[in-house]
Amino acid sequence: MPLTASGADPFFDGFRAGLRALGYAEGKNIVLRSHYAPGNPQSLREVVSELKRDDVDLVVSSGPATRAMVGVTDIPVLFAQSGDPVALGIVNSLAQPGTNFTGTTFLSLELAGKRIELKDAFPRLRRLAVLSNTDHPGEPSEWRATQEAAKAVGVEPIYIDFSGASELDRALSALSAVRADAMLTFPEPVTMVNRTKVAHIAASNRLPSMFGWSEYCDAGGLLSYGANQRDTYFLLAKYADCILRGAHPADLPVVQPDKFELALNLKTARLFGEDLDLSSILFRANKVLE
Repeated sequence: MPLTASGADPFFDGFRAGLRALGYAEGKNIVLRSHYAPGNPQSLREVVSELKRDDVDLVVSSGPATRAMVGVTDIPVLFAQSGDPVALGIVNSLAQPGTNFTGTTFLSLELAGKRIELKDAFPRLRRLAVLSNTDHPGEPSEWRATQEAAKAVGVEPIYIDFSGASELDRALSALSAVRADAMLTFPEPVTMVNRTKVAHIAASNRLPSMFGWSEYCDAGGLLSYGANQRDTYFLLAKYADCILRGAHPADLPVVQPDKFELALNLKTARLFGEDLDLSSILFRANKVLE
């Protein structure tokens, strides 16, 4: 049963494809019931209450929906979490979850240094605005890793924080006042849902932008570096198969993607003209949007 907080999550198509590759056919040997509660915590709580009454073998959750599942202890929950599931309190550790939760986390502190490589494309980068949702599990660790990576290459990170969707506009309006040269946005559900707005504001302020997932580039962001979410959901179907065959989530380690993609939006790049040096980026990019 897929559960998400942001409407019909497109990445569940990858999960369904993964199930089909393993021999599952909807309506024959598996039944999927999707529940969505876009931007409404109360609706999420109602869905969780409904899950507890239903005869459900497995819940697959995404984003804030996983947080809503914290109180559920008697149903296996398979998650795709952009943040730290240990900080969220749903597993004891990545290696040994020890609970009814397991899945994948996109949070990788090693990526902080890679995202600072925006400087390769924008050599005059000195001040970097960092847009960060403090309500995101694991955010303090990601911010510390980014500070260290930025300072190592002579870049001053400028922290622009917000807490939840209600504060995003306030944070975006602060961009013009901080005199930054470029912008980095940590990948998480609020900016993902509002990725078109975030990318547009960055371009309007003439800030080359770096994001965590290629969907931000699809929406107009300049660059992104991170895991391919659809592929990760595809692989997550293997864990679903294990659980449906009797494995317990407590014994299945939380996995982290080990393949990452660099995406570039050339249309956005043209806005900055000769200020950008794309020679090394074009050579390494896995995905180039015209």
